[in-house]
Amino acid sequence: MMQGNIYSMRETFGRLLADLGDKNKDLVVITADVGDSTRALYFREKFKDRYFNVGIAEQDMVNFAAGLAAVGKKPAIVNFGMFLMRAWEQIRNSIARMNLDVKMFVTHTGYSDHGDGSSHQVLEDIALMRVLPNMKVVVPADPKDIERSLPVIINEERGPLYYRIGREYSPPITIGQEYEFKIGKAYVIKDGSDLAIIGAGVVLWDALKAAEELEKLGISVAVINLFSIKPIDENTIEYYARKAGKIITIEEHSIYGGIGSAVAEVTARRYPVPIRFVGATTFGRSARSQRDLLDYYNINYKTIIREAIDLLK
Repeated sequence: MMQGNIYSMRETFGRLLADLGDKNKDLVVITADVGDSTRALYFREKFKDRYFNVGIAEQDMVNFAAGLAAVGKKPAIVNFGMFLMRAWEQIRNSIARMNLDVKMFVTHTGYSDHGDGSSHQVLEDIALMRVLPNMKVVVPADPKDIERSLPVIINEERGPLYYRIGREYSPPITIGQEYEFKIGKAYVIKDGSDLAIIGAGVVLWDALKAAEELEKLGISVAVINLFSIKPIDENTIEYYARKAGKIITIEEHSIYGGIGSAVAEVTARRYPVPIRFVGATTFGRSARSQRDLLDYYNINYKTIIREAIDLLK
C-alpha cells in the first residue's frame, strides 16, 4: 500500500496474511487487543472463527498459540513488538524450547511508533529473539520483501519464527530487485568492492543513499540486505569481508546484540575486518515522524558517509 513514495508495511502485511488464509485452513491469528492497529483486522473480517483476541494478556496469548500448534494448527501471533516482549519467558519455554510451529509477526518496531515514545519503541527485540535456540528471525526491508517472504513463511517454514516490521514509513528499497526469499539467505541489492554496508529493514534506504553519495567520491560500495538475521548467511558476509575489507552495519535497533553484533560474530570466526556500527545506543523519544527519529539519533545516510570516510582512511 503506497502513499506518495512511502509504503505502509502493516497494510501490506495485513492484507497478504488475510489472502493466505484462503488456502491455509489451519492458519489462525491471535492478537492481544491490537488487531486494528496491526491490520490483523483483515484476517478477522474474512475468518471470524479463526481469529482470537485474548485481550491485553500477551503471556496468555503465547501459551494459547503454543497449545494450538501442539494440536496441529498454524498459529500466527500478530502484535506490537514492544508488547510481545512482556511474554519473552513464555516464548522461550512454551515455543522455542518445545520447537513449536508458531509464527510471531510484530509491527510498530524500532521508531515506527514515533508518537508514543520510548515505552512503545522496541529496540532490543532482535537481540532477545536471536539468542533463543530454534528461533528464526526475519526482517523485511519494505513491502516488496513482505510479498516475497510471507507466503514462504506461512506455507513452507516450520518451527518458531519472529518476523519484524514497522508501521507506515517504508521507502521503496527492493522494488525491481530480482530475488526470491529463502531463509538463511542475504541479498546483494548493490555490488561494490571498497566497502560493504550490511543491514536490514527500512534503514537500507539510507544504505543505498550513502552508497550513491560515496560513489560520487570514487568509492565502490556494496549494500547487503540481511533479510534473514537468524539463520544468518555466513558465506555472503565472509565474501564481502574478503572482497571489500571493511564493513558498516546499519539497523533500527540497538547495536548491542543486534544486526551489527551478528555480523561481527561471523567475521570474527570467518574473516576479521574493521567494522563500524550505525544504530541505537539509548532509548527513543516522541517525535512527529519515524524519519525525524532516525535523523535525531544519527541512524541515517549522513552518519554512514562519515563513518565510511573515516574507515577508509
